[in-house]
Amino acid sequence: MDLAFITYIVVGFTFAIYIGIAIWARAGSTKEFYVAGGGVHPVANGMATAADWMSAASFIGMAGLIAFMGYGGSVFLMGWTGGYVILAMLLAPYLRKYGKFTVPEFIGDRFYSDTARIVAVICLIICSVTYVIGQMKGIGVAFSRFLETDYETGLYTGMIIVFFYAVLGGMKGITYTQIAQYCVLILAYTIPAIFISLQLTGNPLPQLGLGSTLVGTDTYLLDKLDQTVQMLGFAEYTTNTRISTLNMFAYTASLMIGTAGLPHVIIRFFTVPKVKDARSSAGWALVFIAILYTTAPAVAGMARLNIMQTIEPSPGEYLKIDERPEWFRNWETTGLLEIEDKNGDGRIQYSADPETNELVKLDRDILVLANPEIAQLPNWVIALVAAGGLAAALSTAAGLLLAISSAISHDLLKSTFMPNISEKAELNASRGAMALAIAGAGYLGLHPPGFAAGTVALAFGLAASSIFPALMMGIFSQKVTREGAVAGMLCGIGMTLFYVFQHKGIMFVADWTYLEGLGSNWFLGIEPNAFGVVGAIVNFAVALAVSKVTAEPPERIQDLVEDIRVPMGSDVAHAHH
Repeated sequence: MDLAFITYIVVGFTFAIYIGIAIWARAGSTKEFYVAGGGVHPVANGMATAADWMSAASFIGMAGLIAFMGYGGSVFLMGWTGGYVILAMLLAPYLRKYGKFTVPEFIGDRFYSDTARIVAVICLIICSVTYVIGQMKGIGVAFSRFLETDYETGLYTGMIIVFFYAVLGGMKGITYTQIAQYCVLILAYTIPAIFISLQLTGNPLPQLGLGSTLVGTDTYLLDKLDQTVQMLGFAEYTTNTRISTLNMFAYTASLMIGTAGLPHVIIRFFTVPKVKDARSSAGWALVFIAILYTTAPAVAGMARLNIMQTIEPSPGEYLKIDERPEWFRNWETTGLLEIEDKNGDGRIQYSADPETNELVKLDRDILVLANPEIAQLPNWVIALVAAGGLAAALSTAAGLLLAISSAISHDLLKSTFMPNISEKAELNASRGAMALAIAGAGYLGLHPPGFAAGTVALAFGLAASSIFPALMMGIFSQKVTREGAVAGMLCGIGMTLFYVFQHKGIMFVADWTYLEGLGSNWFLGIEPNAFGVVGAIVNFAVALAVSKVTAEPPERIQDLVEDIRVPMGSDVAHAHH
């Protein structure tokens, strides 16, 4: 059977499962729509959270980034998983104990102000829309290659499917589809990695394969990779920092606190029955995420080595253009891989020097999807990877769209402008907001704005500088006032957006030698993607300073803050009631 046919069967089968689940788990009440009725088992919630969290950026993009940045790409591994620990320890249990549906609702109540709630909604929408654009690109890339259509058709197909199960099922439908999507994406990521690790090192565990010797030699895989990239003029793979140590630190910190402030992930902790379950489901989520995240560096290193050895099978002997393998031709048709025979010798020279490099375009996002084809794995594995990439992009897109629509229907309409709205009208408003959000995200996916190339990292910076500090101060400080919170959020997100737009032309360059020269006018040499942490510091500083000179929060709010932090069932908790 040919690849296209198998892919149609595998992808079609997984989609039938998602849509079937959405119909089975239709939301009947607002509680089911927003928090799946609050009765999801912690292990199931951990799995759904992992799928919600591992977006197209984790599945498709991350290994590509690590493959071309080497050691510098580890900021994504450390930042994205480290943020989960902060979330599990410092935010999830307290927000679950407070027991409301959404993040802006907590901020509005804790800072006793509709203004604070509206500012939180605006910040949430800015972060989520920025993030959704990245998912839409992932959906378009995956569909276009495997359904052999153009990018636009791929994107429209994805939009229709997301619309169907997100609008029908709400959080209840999304939770159970995400569990199915997690199973698909984790199998799709690990099976090819096991095959390739066995091929190259004879070790079935890719995590160990990365540190093993190559089959039939005494050379370690990473040493071979270092030699190969340096021979072609690229920076050494295993020690190449990302611009500077300070920038690496800022980037990691920004991704960590951005993770902890991402609204679509926080909402997930409102779906479990008890506070204790919120902690344990965060623990389970980390286990499920770690399976993919510990595999990614191996996938990245092995894919980079495979591509280089395809193009230069032995030193100085380059691949003849008319003998290039089928996978190469397949990806050329998508426009994401391009060659140009500059010296007319009929071979593909590949090097770090743009003057002589004849592999003129290699989109990093294709690495994970092309990897099984490069390693000549069976067709069913290649088809499974397509289904996995789509599952990753669709699950996150659905979670984000739910966060956007509940912010509009629940926080703006129900809590602020139309308090008397009926439950049925609120549910319809939420579905309407979801449909609008999907249309808007699709439009931005078709016409991505110039600054959206690295949108995912940018979304984390925006969440880090606006939502995370407001939640932390809301839970851990009784003295932060509404004026302080509003001023902090506006200054934090405002400053981050200003910095990003100041430097937007040079944000996402893959060639670091070129970057070094450009970073001279950056603040302390911190790149725009890593600036969220500076925005967060500004947010904390402004909020605390303004709180010092404004009236203290009312007594009931100070009691509320005290109460959120007292463990349930303790003597102190009883005294409070």
